[in-house]
Amino acid sequence: MENTACIAIDLGATSGRVIFANMSQGKLDMEILCRFPNEIKVIEGRYYWDIYSLFDSIKTGLRIAASRGLPVASIGVDTWGVDFVGVRPDGSFASLPRSYRDPYTDGVPEKYFEHIDREEVYRLTGIQFMNFNSLFQLYAVRLEGSLEPESIRRILFMPDAISYLLTGREVCEYTILSTSQLMNPRKRQIESRLLEPLGLSVEKFAPVVWPGQVIGPLSDRVRTETGLPPLSVIAVAGHDTASAVAAVPAVGRNFAYLSSGTWSLMGIETDSPVVTDEAYRMNFTNEGGIDGTTRFLKNITGLWLLEQCLKRWKDESGTVYTYPQLVAMAQTVEENDSYVDPDDVAFANPRSMPEAVADYCRAHGMNIPQTHAEYVRCILESLALKYRYVLSRLQQIAPFRIECVHVIGGGSQNELLNRFTAAATGVPVVAGPAEATALGNVLVQLRALGVVSDRDSMRRLSAASVSLKRYEPDNSALWNKKYEVFKRNCNLL
Repeated sequence: MENTACIAIDLGATSGRVIFANMSQGKLDMEILCRFPNEIKVIEGRYYWDIYSLFDSIKTGLRIAASRGLPVASIGVDTWGVDFVGVRPDGSFASLPRSYRDPYTDGVPEKYFEHIDREEVYRLTGIQFMNFNSLFQLYAVRLEGSLEPESIRRILFMPDAISYLLTGREVCEYTILSTSQLMNPRKRQIESRLLEPLGLSVEKFAPVVWPGQVIGPLSDRVRTETGLPPLSVIAVAGHDTASAVAAVPAVGRNFAYLSSGTWSLMGIETDSPVVTDEAYRMNFTNEGGIDGTTRFLKNITGLWLLEQCLKRWKDESGTVYTYPQLVAMAQTVEENDSYVDPDDVAFANPRSMPEAVADYCRAHGMNIPQTHAEYVRCILESLALKYRYVLSRLQQIAPFRIECVHVIGGGSQNELLNRFTAAATGVPVVAGPAEATALGNVLVQLRALGVVSDRDSMRRLSAASVSLKRYEPDNSALWNKKYEVFKRNCNLL
């Protein structure tokens, strides 16, 4: 493997990074050049992402790379899914992109199903139903009249919008399109019938590109503003989870992955979509991966609950906890019998997450956590048990026996949650890499540049570049008992 360096632009729902990755002697080293916040802007009651501020921060990172003379060969962009921005005929954005946390989609799916029924939408897309899917966001903006089809020439999803700002080229990357609930996973193209209630045509979306395709060179304006040479911007797996799954350091195919962060996404990698009655009943989703694979998975509200509790405690009393303190606190709780379903609508965006947890426990006849330590323990155990619930359903559908769970993303560093997950699921857990999304972004670039040859070699390089930790199941009798209480009290039977 020859020495090669790339830049990964990795945007998450709470922060973004510009990362320099250098491959040398068969190992990847990554350095964060610039980290910046990504906060929802509330304007006249509507929730937006400030894409211009994000792009300014991205250019700051690119200027750092240029000022240091880093030998960059290419750039790739990944972001969260479903959100989008309209492009006017003059090339400007029609508005800031709306955030998927905007409640403007509440009740919208039911209105859309008056045109095409729920089962038919799933049959056409294989995508799980969530209020904020692009399909329902687009219908919501049509209902409120905030994005008129005749006023725009294109709709760009978030990674494609950033690539557009970098290059001036309009594309629709396959994996990000697959999250929208607009795409037929068998045809791998937009299902035009779904657009009819939206008043849109397929031509409003850019041509589809695949992970590894070159979008184009940096525009002259960006080169002038950053000092970089005419680098190629490569379409990576633009959806952050697709990039993360590309970096799973697995041997063979008999594994499940758990991309763990603000959101948790648990699934398997299959060669074709699984669009069955059973998958529909369980509300699993079929999203695109590299090499035309399908990420058959389910979204689970992840560490969002803990993050929002920590934010609330900081705002109320200035209390700030380090990760070791959180672990120590949780371990002081001798017995926990308070559980929540992390995916309950009450936790979507409450005014106070601790109050939402207390209200849920009260409504479901459970003891209410009294201390910060008890809240932390309640949330972590609830997450582990929800992972078991989803994994048990995956095992019913998977065409192979799931032998281990690879936990990737920032949550892979949460050793206590990893221990709970292994114990709750009864399956070994392999944790790492923490920077899976950025690593997958880079691996797709390296493959496009001809440095690595295939998916297996990408995953071998991933395993060689990070330290992994394995957790074995234990205390199965205790966790089986906890699981039954969790299912009963959270109405998940």
